[in-house]
Amino acid sequence: MHAVAGILAFVLIASFWLSTAISELFGTPVAIAAVKQAIVWAMLVLVPALAATGASGFHLGKGMRLPMVTAKKKRMPFIALNGLLVLLPSALFLNAKAAAGDFGTGFVTVQAIELAAGLINLTLMGFNIRDGFALSARRQRPATAR
Repeated sequence: MHAVAGILAFVLIASFWLSTAISELFGTPVAIAAVKQAIVWAMLVLVPALAATGASGFHLGKGMRLPMVTAKKKRMPFIALNGLLVLLPSALFLNAKAAAGDFGTGFVTVQAIELAAGLINLTLMGFNIRDGFALSARRQRPATAR
């Protein structure tokens, strides 16, 4: 369950990022507004997936002192805070602006911030997925092979 929720969250954020970039580079204002609205609705899936990933990750790593586990534990609060304090408010703001047809300086500025914050979260989540797979492989090897 842990890996599935983490990968789902990663795929959703990557989809948000790519659909934003494509719609803003090649789409009409109507297409951009549709993407912004879809992202807000998809938050209903993303936020619980991230919460489940974080909670199960902390549970699975409880008491473990491996460097990969420590690194994952350090990245998770940043991922969560970036999501809650930057990405979620940005998505709501951009949706409201796009729905109103306001693609001015405020929209562009927040969009740039959102794209940068999304890329940061994707990178950190990618590191966590990589480390999670390495930890799973480590647990599956016989004790004598470690």
